[in-house]
Amino acid sequence: MASFRSYVWDPILIISQMLSMQTVFYVSLGFWLILIDNISSTNKSLDQIFNHQSLDISSGSGKVILVAFMLNSLTGAVSLWLIVRRSKQCWDFAITVHIIHLLACWVYNIRFPSTMTWWLTNISCAALMTVLGEYLCMRSEMKAIPVSGGRADL
Repeated sequence: MASFRSYVWDPILIISQMLSMQTVFYVSLGFWLILIDNISSTNKSLDQIFNHQSLDISSGSGKVILVAFMLNSLTGAVSLWLIVRRSKQCWDFAITVHIIHLLACWVYNIRFPSTMTWWLTNISCAALMTVLGEYLCMRSEMKAIPVSGGRADL
């Protein structure tokens, strides 16, 4: 007998949610970068996603990338709401997505990200994604459960 919101550890569900979240993270970041690059006539490159030195806010292209990352954290919050659906797990998934991004940047650059702007941007994005994702999930979790079929004359 299945129960509502059972707390059974389901590794297949967790792995599929994580893969979905990571896919949404990179697809939506690519979407935001392409959209903003087309508006600002900036060159498109994988460096915008993975090169930690491209997040230099003293340059115009760095500011474009920063805006794309911030918009992506909003998209990530919505995907937490749609994919994870549990406010208690939003922090876990948001941090895991950003840790995997850290590892991908490390592999891409063949060195650990060392710029302060990269770290501040990713910590801010992870926090924004977590807080907004928890808010959206909590709103769904707190909705009244409709009870129907009961007798009104009791």
